[in-house]
Amino acid sequence: MSKNNNEISTDGLTFLEDGEVLYSDLYLLSETDEKGIVEYASDSFLKIANMRVEDLIGQPHSVVRHPEMPRAAFKSLWDSVQAKGFWTGYVKNARKGGGYYWVYATVLRSIDKNGKTKYVSIRVKPSREDIKKAQELYATLD
Repeated sequence: MSKNNNEISTDGLTFLEDGEVLYSDLYLLSETDEKGIVEYASDSFLKIANMRVEDLIGQPHSVVRHPEMPRAAFKSLWDSVQAKGFWTGYVKNARKGGGYYWVYATVLRSIDKNGKTKYVSIRVKPSREDIKKAQELYATLD
């Protein structure tokens, strides 16, 4: 994934003037423990987030939370995951060093073989139309 120890590959990423990073055909995967601490992150997730493994593993998943994301969106996520075992929705995430990217996320609650709760998140690139709708909705939330 890395060009060298300090530089993360940007192959397949498009950088827009406003800081948004576009990507295609990537599945961004991560797994956290019951407290939201990252235990696994796919190479594609690390790439789009502009992070190395040591930047993310052991950190709260909220390290990629963009400040423009309303708290109500994350409350909906956690309420749904607790009640139904899953959540789907649109999330604007921050990249390390600046910039951002949008994802369409599915978060699943699971129980590992030792009976511990885990959360798995699978994210893909949303359409421009879906991003626009999410932005309009999130502008109305706190």
